[in-house]
Amino acid sequence: MSRNIIAILRGLRPEEARDMTDALIDAGITKIEVPLNSPQPFDSIATMLDQAQGRATVGAGTVLSPETVAQLSAIRAQMVVSPDCNPDVIRATKSAGMLSYPGVFTASECFSALRAGADGLKFFPAFKLGLDGFSALKAVLPKDAETYAVGGVGPADFADWQKAGITGFGMGSSLYKPGHSAKEVARLAAETVAAYDEAFDGQ
Repeated sequence: MSRNIIAILRGLRPEEARDMTDALIDAGITKIEVPLNSPQPFDSIATMLDQAQGRATVGAGTVLSPETVAQLSAIRAQMVVSPDCNPDVIRATKSAGMLSYPGVFTASECFSALRAGADGLKFFPAFKLGLDGFSALKAVLPKDAETYAVGGVGPADFADWQKAGITGFGMGSSLYKPGHSAKEVARLAAETVAAYDEAFDGQ
């Protein structure tokens, strides 16, 4: 079963990267994002790619410019996640053969992202948009558009968001905080996966 869960490892250090990669993959999370405001993020991403050996999609978050996309392409990153909707970043990401997940909040941003080629829409901060706001936007989006709730949405909320039509989730501080051990992340990842599987019931 392929799960649409993106692990957001803000603050990850390169020396943690190998153990965290295995902890997440073993639990069933195979999309991993290292935000670029983490210590030495490019080193962490490169290490995770090496450790994953094709078992996971690994990339960067907080990507704000096409120049940064080029840097990520140079280390063979596979995914670009942004807090905003910048068509130039999306187009550069797709030209480099990577997956694009821009941050959106309004209908205009959603359609701008999709027109530029985004693979999925990251609704951020999801807790501020809420289920009602998401449902209203979902009604006008293409039915095949991938949608991710990110920010203030935890495993206890998965079922409600699934009923509203969400595709997946980005999990940050509820999954990883600086100082967490790989064992602790493995436990939290397992709980996250269990809640996802229950909400999506084998879809």
